[in-house]
Amino acid sequence: MDRREFIKNAALLGAGLAAMPAWAGNASAADGPLVVKAQGGSPARLVRSAVAALGGMSAFVSKGQTVVVKPNIGWDRVPEQAGNTNPEVVAAVVRLCYEAGAKKVKVFDRPVNDPRRCYVQSGIESAARAAGAEVSFMDDRKFKDMAINGLALKTWPLYSEIFEADKVINVPIAKHHGLAKLTLSMKNWMGMMGGSRRMIHQKLDESLVDLAMKAKPCLTVLDAVRILTDNGPQGGDLKDVKKLDTVIAGVDQVAIDAYGATLFGMKGSDLGYVRLAAEHGFGVMDLGKLGIKKIQA
Repeated sequence: MDRREFIKNAALLGAGLAAMPAWAGNASAADGPLVVKAQGGSPARLVRSAVAALGGMSAFVSKGQTVVVKPNIGWDRVPEQAGNTNPEVVAAVVRLCYEAGAKKVKVFDRPVNDPRRCYVQSGIESAARAAGAEVSFMDDRKFKDMAINGLALKTWPLYSEIFEADKVINVPIAKHHGLAKLTLSMKNWMGMMGGSRRMIHQKLDESLVDLAMKAKPCLTVLDAVRILTDNGPQGGDLKDVKKLDTVIAGVDQVAIDAYGATLFGMKGSDLGYVRLAAEHGFGVMDLGKLGIKKIQA
């Protein structure tokens, strides 16, 4: 990706941030992108409080639109094991989309383990369907070779329904990852990849930046109701799970991941993909330049 493309992408990000509502002094840095941290309530209440603080779902989703809600459903794990996005968080996002007037909300992922078991064990299939979402397994015929022209990825088969939707909302879980250190919002986009995903491991950080910029979500809702502190991304042992009852939401994926890193006693600069994205103007990593609002749900 050349300098001209970087500037263009940064401008697109800036335009998205400019559309955010003014907070009149409620954030710690009024001129920075906004991140909301909601704590202390049920998963549904956390989501509603965080999104409301960002101006409500109607600031992101319009009447009649088709929305893709992209959780992490990668593993054959129950919610208590914190291997997948909390099902109540996913359901709350789906409901808010419909309340904002969405025509259809789709939920899917490309799991690592058996998709049938992952969808059921995670609780996401039943919770999202109860909220009105169209839940489906990814169809191999819908992976299409797409131009990325990024730092590492030039083309890759990506799931076409993500790019056909009017809006995309990223709903990852915060957890440890053996290779990337942490998986937060940007890494969740590996779930839209076809082909052999292991091939990107040699240039993982660059590839994650490429994927995040290609996906262009309108909103990110990071699930930290429970976080996986070790033996990720799959987990399994409850001793590695920490209950935080927290949701972090915003529009800047770099900012979300930089702030999410603090949940693990880390900084955004400790994560190669966050540092790389910030260096190329894709978002803000410096927490001192962020407008951060903390609320009790």
